[in-house]
Amino acid sequence: MTPSFDLSGKTALVTGATHGLGMAMAKALAFYGARLVVNGHTPAKMESAIKAYASEGIKAHPYLFDVSDEKAVDSAISKIETEIAPIDILVNNAGMIQRTPALEMAPKDFRKIIDIDLVSPFIVSQRIANSMISRNSGGKIINICSMMSELGRDTVSAYAAAKGGLKMLTKNLATEWAKFNIQVNGIGPGYFATDQTAPIRVDGHPFNEFIINRTPASRWGKPEDLGGAAVFLASPASDFVNGQIIYVDGGILATIGKPNGE
Repeated sequence: MTPSFDLSGKTALVTGATHGLGMAMAKALAFYGARLVVNGHTPAKMESAIKAYASEGIKAHPYLFDVSDEKAVDSAISKIETEIAPIDILVNNAGMIQRTPALEMAPKDFRKIIDIDLVSPFIVSQRIANSMISRNSGGKIINICSMMSELGRDTVSAYAAAKGGLKMLTKNLATEWAKFNIQVNGIGPGYFATDQTAPIRVDGHPFNEFIINRTPASRWGKPEDLGGAAVFLASPASDFVNGQIIYVDGGILATIGKPNGE
């Protein structure tokens, strides 16, 4: 018997799904049958995203709201439940990063990143978990963590603190909600080829060379590389997987350096 990856009849909400990795994971869920609801906070980006989904035959239901605003989240989720369907799959992907040395970072900026990258997933997860529990439906929550959930790096102290916290939030929510048949897991992307990384992926750029030499797979990730992990964690195939972080990183975290045969 093969575990089912079929998501037909399920409704998935992906936050921050107007571009990049969020859009790639949202597309994968839709391709496997999920009814797709996408969140963003910029009207122009949302309009462009809906066209991009439609060009691939995907019907995406757009909802603009601030994931860090409790009242906005509650109102939006209530509307989604009324207008579309209750949510069975949540992907907490919305986030931000600010590259500033720790000695120079203003506490207000540090707090803002913690609020978006750590508190927001808690707010949205809590609201949706309450609905799952009241319906006795179970469900899937997927938090998008990072290699910075495990490693430090210059200039990203707030982001790393938030993503490290998100890893532990994932484990704790899994512990509390498993009895309700809710699985809470995470995905930790490595370095991916996106529009945001395009300027540093050109041949000869020091960081491009660093990533290729540091990654056993010898390449940047492609956004579609995240689809398999997202579908697995959203599907019945992962019903006994809980509190885990799957790192999709080409092997970076598995080694202290790229194997070179020496």
